[in-house]
Amino acid sequence: MATADRRLSSFQRLQTGLIAAATSPVIGALCRTITWNVEGMQHYDDAVRSGCPPIMAFWHGRILPGTWVFRNRGIVVMASANFDGQWIAQIIARFGYRTVAGSTSRGGARALLELKREIGRGHPVAFTLDGPRGPARVAQPGAVWLAGATGSAILPFHAEANSCWTANSWDRTQVPKPFSTVALVVGEPLRVTDTTEEGIERARATLEDGLKQNEARARQILT
Repeated sequence: MATADRRLSSFQRLQTGLIAAATSPVIGALCRTITWNVEGMQHYDDAVRSGCPPIMAFWHGRILPGTWVFRNRGIVVMASANFDGQWIAQIIARFGYRTVAGSTSRGGARALLELKREIGRGHPVAFTLDGPRGPARVAQPGAVWLAGATGSAILPFHAEANSCWTANSWDRTQVPKPFSTVALVVGEPLRVTDTTEEGIERARATLEDGLKQNEARARQILT
């Protein structure tokens, strides 16, 4: 569970708990109606078996399907310490995740070091690459830095639904409709061996390209 943001008032902390308590059962009920078509999960299983836990990487707008497919695996997620980040953290905690508080705009360096420690303890970690505020579908370098610092592979994944609601938000969050089909594609592992500034940028661009390929494959599965 993430450390509560000290900027949140007692009432806001109460609100985050109430939101999570009300929303989590709805998410679970919805996801149980969905047909899940998952491709590439062997990459995750291979990484876990190797003793070098993976770094899961995805776009902010695909939190919901990712939360369901990878639930109850002890994955540690970086979550923003603000109000929105904390109610999301409380929801995903109910699906078997743990979180560390941080974002690209506040507390990111501290959170990255904590995630590095978690990998050292044998726990997979996950990033919303363009969170918490975008720009949408532009990968921030945190996951790439962490891969270079730990030797863990980044596993990019993307999900698409054949029928969904799309939020009018910066990340265009996708919520699959009941009884829809969702294709989730886990891409090939990306390892980062060059930790120079140029190497980090190349890996970051490669990661974005990989997610585009995952999206194209997910859409292909649904056709």
